[in-house]
Amino acid sequence: MATKQGTVPMIFGFPSPSKEGIFRSTTPANLKFWLANAFLNLTSRRDEASVKCLSPIKAKEESSTSCFSDKNRNLMEGTGKSTNVIWHKFSVEKLDRQELLQQKGCVIWITGLSGSGKSTLACALSRGLHVRGKLTYILDGDNVRHGLNRNLSFQAEDRAENIRRIGEVAKLFADAGVICIVSVISPYRKDRDGCRALLPDGDFIEVFMNIPLEVCEERDPKGLYKLARAGKIRGFTGIDDPYEPPPKSEITLEHKENVSPDDHAAEVIAYLEKKGKLQA
Repeated sequence: MATKQGTVPMIFGFPSPSKEGIFRSTTPANLKFWLANAFLNLTSRRDEASVKCLSPIKAKEESSTSCFSDKNRNLMEGTGKSTNVIWHKFSVEKLDRQELLQQKGCVIWITGLSGSGKSTLACALSRGLHVRGKLTYILDGDNVRHGLNRNLSFQAEDRAENIRRIGEVAKLFADAGVICIVSVISPYRKDRDGCRALLPDGDFIEVFMNIPLEVCEERDPKGLYKLARAGKIRGFTGIDDPYEPPPKSEITLEHKENVSPDDHAAEVIAYLEKKGKLQA
């Protein structure tokens, strides 16, 4: 690095450690100290520049020029508790990803009582689409509560937030061009409709597992109905908490003898083919 005679070389605005007089001995401790201070100095300068760019209100008041165009400034609005956020448009969009995958991203929302076969259908459906070369991902109600929603209870308010989060994640998968399969009780109609509203028309496919309570309770694969009847579980859907069936689901699957999960999956796949979801 060229410098004037008698001056100390500067790196990121901080004296170079190689110059005699800065560090007489280059020890690991000295080098670590220098790197830390150089980083802080660089970060400080970067943040000063960022503040100038990310202050649209002041920029608008104090100058006719701004880091944001008028078009982008119009996109700045409150989103829940997040304010002054701007949607960034990317060069590769949903249509590009769909062309790559040769399918259309959508959400298949499987709803029904516990024990109605939601997860079983999701697995059969995912396998059936996989063998056709289609990319899917399952968001299972129990699995999601192991991670993303592990901090939520089964009270009404937390149940609503549980569904909202799942809906937002499903929306991202659909935007990625993936066929997202959601298997979750989602007992309240308002919450399901809220997830539907996140997606373009036709991209939210509601599958209602219309299985009678007595059949679900007889199956009781997890032993939850037995616990609910014994009063050991409170607010259990179908026992002491309501399930609101969808009035107009895209697909309704009934309980029938000699009808397997693969048969139900085939019915959903036929619907996807009819709607053009299995091609770009």
